Amino acid sequence: MSIKTKITKLHYTRNPEGALFEILKFCSYFYGLGAHFKNFMYDKNILRPKKVNAFVISVGNMTTGGVGKTPVVSEIAKYLISKNKKVAIVSRGYGGKLNNKNINMISDGKNIFFEAAQCGDEPYWLAQNTSGCMVFTCKNRYKASKFAVDKYGAEFIILDDGFQHRKLHRDLDLVLMDSVKGFGNENLLPAGPLREGAEALDRIDKMIIVSKSTKHEMAKKVAKIMNKRLKLPTQVCYTEPDYVYNIKTGQRLMEGMDATAVCAIGQPQQFYDFLKDFNIVKTLTFDDHHQYKPTDIIDIQGNIITTEKDAVKLERFEIDNIFALKLKTTINVEDLFK
Repeated sequence: MSIKTKITKLHYTRNPEGALFEILKFCSYFYGLGAHFKNFMYDKNILRPKKVNAFVISVGNMTTGGVGKTPVVSEIAKYLISKNKKVAIVSRGYGGKLNNKNINMISDGKNIFFEAAQCGDEPYWLAQNTSGCMVFTCKNRYKASKFAVDKYGAEFIILDDGFQHRKLHRDLDLVLMDSVKGFGNENLLPAGPLREGAEALDRIDKMIIVSKSTKHEMAKKVAKIMNKRLKLPTQVCYTEPDYVYNIKTGQRLMEGMDATAVCAIGQPQQFYDFLKDFNIVKTLTFDDHHQYKPTDIIDIQGNIITTEKDAVKLERFEIDNIFALKLKTTINVEDLFK
């Protein structure tokens, strides 16, 4: 188990103990001071967010790890495109090889100009799955958003993972929370998964509880609790397994077949739980945003099932036994704009 995996396990342990946690807890005080100081500077208008001539929507979360932001970003973009709006998604492009000091156009809505290894798996997935939407990566979200507005006429900017990026003014701040993982052990980084403290709750416009399950009773209860506790409009986003398909041919894999499950995501167990209709003989977990090499999977016999996020990095290999799990995301986007 890598140190990163050990730390992630501590993040979602209710009452963590041990020397490693105590060291991380000590470091959290310094992280918290930095996060609190930044928020203080913006909250007191000492620092001011910059505006662009477009409606800016941030889709983010208060924790690290895979809450499920990217499919929600795509669903919002598709909704706006169906209303004949010009939409651009702006991502930092974490994990890609491109220089993110520059503005990188990943897609113009029709063509994709980079591979996943270059631009990052989330931007590439968004470009693949959100037809008609421009996708950009840049560390400076304001610069990229202004470029999308001034050069391409974007009317809506959607920030993928933008809640902590306060340099850009946003008109709608959406924050997602996993219905099972919640805020983990409720400690700040690196002792816990929280990116900032309770002062951030006042910035949330609407909260989305993400249910990664085939049963959604818990998510509905959590939504009611958060709505009452935070006095925020809250709704549930339903994420369910749809089907498994070969990433080369598109052929679907029949339920009950043997397979090895492989992933490199923030919350791997939720992915494995989605594969209950298959006979998973082995699981192979890599660190989040792992850049695959052929040797990682070349010796695996039989079918390999992975996530679509991982599939965009595996499709370049000359291996024909890789399948991806297609998820179905259901969210009432119209309610988000009310």
